[in-house]
Amino acid sequence: MIAITGGGTGGHLVIAKAIKEELNRRGIKPIYIGSTSGQDKAWFENDTGFEQTYFLESQGVVNKKGMQKLLSVSSIVRSAFTCKKLFKKHNIKAIFSVGGYSAAPASFGALIYGLPLYIHEQNAIQGKLNSLLRPFAKAFFSSYDTTAILTSYPVNHAFFKIKKERNSLKTIIFLGGSQGASFINQLALKMARILHENHIAIIHQTGHKEFEAIEKFYKKENIPADVFAFSNQMPQKLEQADFAISRSGA
Repeated sequence: MIAITGGGTGGHLVIAKAIKEELNRRGIKPIYIGSTSGQDKAWFENDTGFEQTYFLESQGVVNKKGMQKLLSVSSIVRSAFTCKKLFKKHNIKAIFSVGGYSAAPASFGALIYGLPLYIHEQNAIQGKLNSLLRPFAKAFFSSYDTTAILTSYPVNHAFFKIKKERNSLKTIIFLGGSQGASFINQLALKMARILHENHIAIIHQTGHKEFEAIEKFYKKENIPADVFAFSNQMPQKLEQADFAISRSGA
């Protein structure tokens, strides 16, 4: 049995989902170990592609100071020891981490209990946790780092099913990632009137933080737009679009 761990934000979780779906196609149902914080539950709590999903107490450490950093580290340590029961219950033979603070308990648990740890890095610049754990990993995968095992970037097969050639620009989609991107949000608002006057439809993914303000803007300006904070149905959203302005990263 394989355990997939990691997440917190969509950039990590989408890789976990792609790996899970590939394992499912090979007749394997992994378990998932994530965090009670972040977006992990929203993505995977009811995902039947996993044998079982677990959400342990863990928080980011990098941006914390003093007592908050100490509390975050202690919660990760406690959860790492909790993983022993999960590994034994499911007879886990390997842990596959996609990074993010959600990955810390199971990844450290793998090292403590002598299980092979495999890491996938989504970003061109390595995350702090992945950098720390890389020397101890059985293998480290990256589409950017030439010193790592180079792999094709894991992509949800649903995106390949909807691929098509665009010969005209009728709809544009703005994507800021699961947490949103203020720069892209502001760019979209500056372009909104021009796009509307040129009969180009707008799909705008805002992130939760700026969703309400941006939704109010479109209503006030009387500009029709498909505005949403985030969606797990991104292939369907992209299928509607002819052009995308997007950020990338986990």
